[in-house]
Amino acid sequence: MYRFIKRALDILLSLAGLLLLWPLLLILAILIRIDSPGPAIFKQVRLGKDGKEFTMHKFRTMCQNAEGTGSGVYSMKGDPRVTRMGKILRLGFDELPQLWDILRGKMSFVGPRPPLTYHPWSVDRYTPEQFKMFSVRPGITGWAQVNGRKAVEWNRRIEMNVWYTEHMSLWLDLKILFMTVGSVLGNKDNANVEKTADEASEVHK
Repeated sequence: MYRFIKRALDILLSLAGLLLLWPLLLILAILIRIDSPGPAIFKQVRLGKDGKEFTMHKFRTMCQNAEGTGSGVYSMKGDPRVTRMGKILRLGFDELPQLWDILRGKMSFVGPRPPLTYHPWSVDRYTPEQFKMFSVRPGITGWAQVNGRKAVEWNRRIEMNVWYTEHMSLWLDLKILFMTVGSVLGNKDNANVEKTADEASEVHK
């Protein structure tokens, strides 16, 4: 029952957010374009509900074609590829375009963060237990994000994602949202630790 309520709230809140915040979104997009060459919106294919691919939208925080510079797909602390505007946007503003992803039914406000199609590993290499994390729509924030975020190794992140799907409720979602506000304001655990980005892939080789 809560899944239907959750989706209804996602639609109402994302629509309200887009209507209220469109001036801010426009201003941020213009500032991004002024600050560095390239599009304001960064599009990336991720794994969503049922393990299906979808295109996720974010404000661009790194230099154009950053993934092809040889520094990896994840940014580390002090990454020189992050733009001046990017440092500001990473306080949480970079996720605002995902309101559109929520409205179109690809994401939710709360749920497991959608992983890349190839990292930590491809969709066919998730165990049946791990694949449970794809039983719900991915979220802008989630249980793993408020319990270590990028400092947590991937296998543990997935365990927390699965736990969330098995305990999902309105009260848990509200708790995660309140904890997210604290994490964002403190910019806590917002830099990938190198081993968290690499160790999981080594395990699944």
